[in-house]
Amino acid sequence: MKNARLIKDTLYEQVARIGKVFSSPKRLELIELLCQNEKTVETLAAEAALSMKLASAHLRELRMANLVATERRGKNIYYRLADKSVAELWVQIHTLAEDRLIELQLAVQKIAKEPEDLVPSDRDSLIKAARKGEVVVLDVRPAEEYLAAHLPFARSIPLDELRKRLSELPRDRTVVAYCRGPYCLMAADAVELLNKEGYTAMHLRQGVAEWGETPR
Repeated sequence: MKNARLIKDTLYEQVARIGKVFSSPKRLELIELLCQNEKTVETLAAEAALSMKLASAHLRELRMANLVATERRGKNIYYRLADKSVAELWVQIHTLAEDRLIELQLAVQKIAKEPEDLVPSDRDSLIKAARKGEVVVLDVRPAEEYLAAHLPFARSIPLDELRKRLSELPRDRTVVAYCRGPYCLMAADAVELLNKEGYTAMHLRQGVAEWGETPR
């Protein structure tokens, strides 16, 4: 085939565009945030601790790679993942990184205050226990993220409301708290608070993306 080398170089170059987009830590964080629900650039900038200018630049890169889509509603532009495959790719990337990178494994271990705070990754057993009412699955993300997608049988109490709403949780059952995923610290903070208040609480590192749940 004529120009075979040129064709191959072009093919790999186009695939590499996705890798370049995923090479930015902040763009990875924005993708994780968008796994929860659609958000405006103002919300994304605040949650990722970015300036509006930098958040817009990162989102522009994601949009150019067709990883996010936008929709204007009045004065606001909402960003969302282009489709479920973007969330799946994010999960595959961070799972591979945790398998291969010792530094990441050590950093992850610091999220849980105690090893016994972590819930074993046995999805079927957790769903079965939640269905029977043997455990309480607690979503501590903002309410709008819970409404967009949540784990089976989960109830919503955002972290900033948890202390005031402790009475809504039974003390005779284990509370399994989760948030946005393995690098979100809200669930770890919730578990620390609950344990201090006399509850039995555990931290589920997985979030909606890891469970394959998609925002509505």
